[in-house]
Amino acid sequence: MKQGKKYDLIVCGGGHAGVEASLIAAKLGCSVLMITLDKQAIGRMSCNPAIGGLAKGQIVKEIDVLGGIMGLATDASGLQFKILNRTKGKSVWSPRAQVDKREYEKFVSSRINKNVTVFEGEVVDLKIKSGRVVGVVLRDKISFESSCVVLTCGTFLGGLIHIGQKKIRAGRMGEGSAEGITESLVSFGFKTSRLKTGTPPRLDKKTIDWEKTTAVSGDKRPIPFSYRTKHFVTRALPCHSVQTNTASKNIIEKNMFESPMYSGDVGGVGPRYCPSIEDKISRFPHHNSHTLFLEPEWCLSDQIYVNGFSTSLPENIQLEALRTIPALKHVRLFRAGYAIEYDFFPPAQLKASLETKQVEGLFFAGQINGTSGYEEAAAQGLLAGINAAAKTMNKKPLILGRNDAYIGVMVDDLITKDTAEPYRMFTSRAEYRIVLRFSNAPSRLLSFSKKFGLLSKKDLKAVEQREAILSKTVESLGNRLAPGAINKTLVEAGETPIKTTTSVAAILRRPKINIKNIPTSAYQHPAACGSTAQQEEEILIEAESTIKYEGYIKRQENQIKHMKKHEAQKIPPETNYKKILGLSSEAQEKLAFVKPETLGQASRVSGITPADASILAVVFTKKT
Repeated sequence: MKQGKKYDLIVCGGGHAGVEASLIAAKLGCSVLMITLDKQAIGRMSCNPAIGGLAKGQIVKEIDVLGGIMGLATDASGLQFKILNRTKGKSVWSPRAQVDKREYEKFVSSRINKNVTVFEGEVVDLKIKSGRVVGVVLRDKISFESSCVVLTCGTFLGGLIHIGQKKIRAGRMGEGSAEGITESLVSFGFKTSRLKTGTPPRLDKKTIDWEKTTAVSGDKRPIPFSYRTKHFVTRALPCHSVQTNTASKNIIEKNMFESPMYSGDVGGVGPRYCPSIEDKISRFPHHNSHTLFLEPEWCLSDQIYVNGFSTSLPENIQLEALRTIPALKHVRLFRAGYAIEYDFFPPAQLKASLETKQVEGLFFAGQINGTSGYEEAAAQGLLAGINAAAKTMNKKPLILGRNDAYIGVMVDDLITKDTAEPYRMFTSRAEYRIVLRFSNAPSRLLSFSKKFGLLSKKDLKAVEQREAILSKTVESLGNRLAPGAINKTLVEAGETPIKTTTSVAAILRRPKINIKNIPTSAYQHPAACGSTAQQEEEILIEAESTIKYEGYIKRQENQIKHMKKHEAQKIPPETNYKKILGLSSEAQEKLAFVKPETLGQASRVSGITPADASILAVVFTKKT
């Protein structure tokens, strides 16, 4: 066996999780080796050409404050930026961007090649001594040693593509699957299972009748994802929408038996919240029409992504169903949609740091943990990279709570709840979502960034300056307005006029009034405090949210303080739950498998009742 160089950290995989893990560890001073099947595929967006979305946008903002690259790459490659959920409360507003996949990949690859050693190969085995990982072995018998290893295998572990009855061994179309590492992990005592996901067909732009589609534009004043972006220029390209109809529904219904997801050919469980077109028609039979979005995959691309039409039907059936839509009557496919099933490792086998409980120094991130989506994978990669670097330096790991970040919610869900289907983040998963707004990510996470040294001095100064401007803006909302300065606006909005001078904050609390209704001379506008044009919009959104949600925010902060009393109480890893009187047999079984690190985690394990949680609280608080 040929022995390669030793590194502080080896990252297996060059997708979104692998990229974030590698770059943050290198930034923290580690020597990093990224091993990937294809150097040309680093940072590849294998599915939809978009970043962000509901709750996912919040995650990208959090990644940015914690030193990750996803926000910067999105800003550099964006085609269209939009805030979703604007008809709802600001706590669930979420940023999303259409991106140029080629530009995104180019941006990410350039950063990796500057900061990380990349080796093309396939990891098939781990080197473990005395319960600790010490390196990896490749298929060609080359081995590398390291202090820590992060596995970010995506859908490549035993990947199997399905298009009708056709099956292809691949991690994604055109790229081979990874074989061997699953068996290696199982031999070390890890439990594994199968999941599935899907992707829609890609259409030939020249064969679409664009006059029969509806244009969908982005925001006129777009907000960048990164607080570190210096020159934000978006090309503002529109996407387009079309509707399926009863004819397309009938074709899909008639041929449902040819979909491997319905014939029983696919063993893995699919994503509930990102259903295939077959799922939609089966689960919502009363709907005769579904919206599809036609999204360009890169600038001037002839290849169009059909968002909303994920499928594993045979190629001819896909084409037949699409051609029932007037705008797609003569459409041709660049590539058929397909389903892919792959191995994953139930994440209850991980600590909150994403280090495995079974093997010291080994971290899992991304779809290997049963998640779905670029953003979820990138966040896990970032956290795993930070904590692997901390491990090599004998420092404590970064642990984010459910009240700190959507990333904290996701990791806690993964390590405490059963993963029966691919995990996707939603705002509804966060019980403290009022304090987890996309616009206050720096306020929540800057202290962690400082403590772990995740941002350069220059970047830290930029984010701190943004926070200072926000603070001045919010403080100035205590200024008072005379009736003559605001009453016309109030009446036009359907609000009762004021009779005496009233604070801007009190006026802002009115449901039909927003900060743009307030004269800029009445408060310290961000522009007057030195904010850049790109910062201004988000600062105004956050300033208004701080005032409008003030009562709710205080209430949630009190709930968080109360929750923290038992949340962090440690549970010894060697605990024998069968000896704890009063626990249900299900609780004993689940707790023995999950091995929760704290009382808070234990209370959220699937199958744990409030009665079980109370027994655990009595047992473990007694011992302190």
